[in-house]
Amino acid sequence: MPSAHPLSPANRLGLNYSEQAIKLGAPAAPIIDVHTHLRGDASLRIYADVAEQFGVTQTWTMTQLSQVESVRSILGDSVRFIAQPDFRSDDLLHAMGEGYLEHIARFHDLGAHIVKFWSAPRARDMGLRAGLPNLMDLDGPVRREQMQLAADRGMAIMTHVADPDTWFQTHYADDAKYGTKSSQYVPLERALDEFPVPWIAAHMGGWPEDLLFLSGLLARHPNLHLDTSATKWMVRTLSAHDRDSLLEFLERWSGRILFGSDIVVQEDHVSPDATDAGRGSQAASSVEAFDLYASRYWSLRTLFETTYDGESPIADPDLHMVSPETFDPFDAPALRGKSLPPPLLRMLYHDAAATFARQFDSN
Repeated sequence: MPSAHPLSPANRLGLNYSEQAIKLGAPAAPIIDVHTHLRGDASLRIYADVAEQFGVTQTWTMTQLSQVESVRSILGDSVRFIAQPDFRSDDLLHAMGEGYLEHIARFHDLGAHIVKFWSAPRARDMGLRAGLPNLMDLDGPVRREQMQLAADRGMAIMTHVADPDTWFQTHYADDAKYGTKSSQYVPLERALDEFPVPWIAAHMGGWPEDLLFLSGLLARHPNLHLDTSATKWMVRTLSAHDRDSLLEFLERWSGRILFGSDIVVQEDHVSPDATDAGRGSQAASSVEAFDLYASRYWSLRTLFETTYDGESPIADPDLHMVSPETFDPFDAPALRGKSLPPPLLRMLYHDAAATFARQFDSN
């Protein structure tokens, strides 16, 4: 029988996510989501409802500086801010350079304790458009000045240095332009040594496909932490690891792996004709927005807490991108629950992030 719940790329299976949240029950500990992108009004209130239903009690967000106070007015004490540059600026050279120095200082004055440096291979395209190819390189002079400012202010650093293996098979096939995947980590390791502040490498360090590599990275750099953000990527990749291997990795690095979703919340998810455009195809109504946000928490909690073994409810276009003859853009990978033990869940969901944040309580 057809599902009574509307289908969408965030809900291929027609799930009632509110009912699913009840079935999951309370998490092993109140969840701190350390990696989101929040803005909007009606959309943000929907997110707050989703977070409450899935046991998320604190959210760390990369929000535009101009929207910090409006986001805080809705989420109150449950939100923490991560400094980010103005990616929408018409003057990228200024926004990623001198403008970001100004932003870092202003974010710090507003209570932010983390600075985000986005340095994915795609950043080279942005640098070329701005007229400075190494503008966003972690070991470039612009970023080093900004990291020094963050360190001087007693701030931690979050970074994004690599994308999925699927992207290196497709988008980044030109090694001469983008480098190999392993080459992305050379500037990261230099920066980790040069700026010995606490770091978070987003998206499981950019290489969840290779847990052995991540273990080496963590062993070499005791100031490094990882987060589990980029839900589609994590579902596809962590599901493919056998439970014993993933469990061994998470136990070995317990306290240095933080929960993150990478949920993006914005007003055009509920008002497609709003001026805040760009991701409207992800959702076009309040129902779809709810499912979009809830799908990320349901999928991650199901991955970490249960023995579920079936298709992911979230469409994953990377499958089609790599094998268009085999997969449709609406297809999804398997989601294989790992049923992590409660003490490890408590550390992943709450204690690791709480310990990380306590470093800045006196700043």
